[in-house]
Amino acid sequence: MPVLRTASSVAAVLLAVSGATLATPASAATHASTPRATHYYSHHTPGSYNYDGGVWGGYVAQGSGFRTISGSWTMPQVQCNTSNDLFAPWVGIDGYGSQTVEQTGVQVDCSSGSPVYSGWYEMYPAPPQYFSNPVDAGDSFTASVVYNGSGTYTLKLTDTTKGWTQSTRQRLNAQDVSAEAVIESPTQSYPSFDSLDFSGVTVNGQTFDAYSPQAIDSGQYTETGLQNGSFSIVPAN
Repeated sequence: MPVLRTASSVAAVLLAVSGATLATPASAATHASTPRATHYYSHHTPGSYNYDGGVWGGYVAQGSGFRTISGSWTMPQVQCNTSNDLFAPWVGIDGYGSQTVEQTGVQVDCSSGSPVYSGWYEMYPAPPQYFSNPVDAGDSFTASVVYNGSGTYTLKLTDTTKGWTQSTRQRLNAQDVSAEAVIESPTQSYPSFDSLDFSGVTVNGQTFDAYSPQAIDSGQYTETGLQNGSFSIVPAN
């Protein structure tokens, strides 16, 4: 079962990273035209689990030897219903019944009353790190997590609409027992949106379908059937 994630309010951490060397967390300047969230939300809490109707929605494969995952999606326009609304589409390794997560994606935070979009990555148990690059509804993304060996991972997020890429090389003694392409609400409160489409999801160089991943409903949203590494997240009702 995937691991339940809960919210915790602290000062936002913004990070500009380079893939050349092992990255060290550091603050980065906020992009002038992009409002920033005033909170970050831990993306992992060990010891409790997310069943259908919980915080995850999408597809998760279990097993062993997961070394790479990649996938693409386009960020939808969202409507904030409450200031607690928060959600993020992402791809990653681990997190489903394990004590580690290696993941990257885009978060939409409604704590200011309006949706704030930001790219991020997380190597749990370290907190998520946020990129300062501008992100808007309608932007298309490609993301990947790659195990390099010797306990190191490369996490890469590309905004193909705006033309920026962030890549970071991180170290973690991880388990590599699951791979996922999902949406998630750490606060268990989703904003409203019409559809989010994942495409081109591959694991270890093969289409996601080859690993017979299981579908997980978030409750408010459900997923269409997986076909050639593609599926959609749509309202459940």
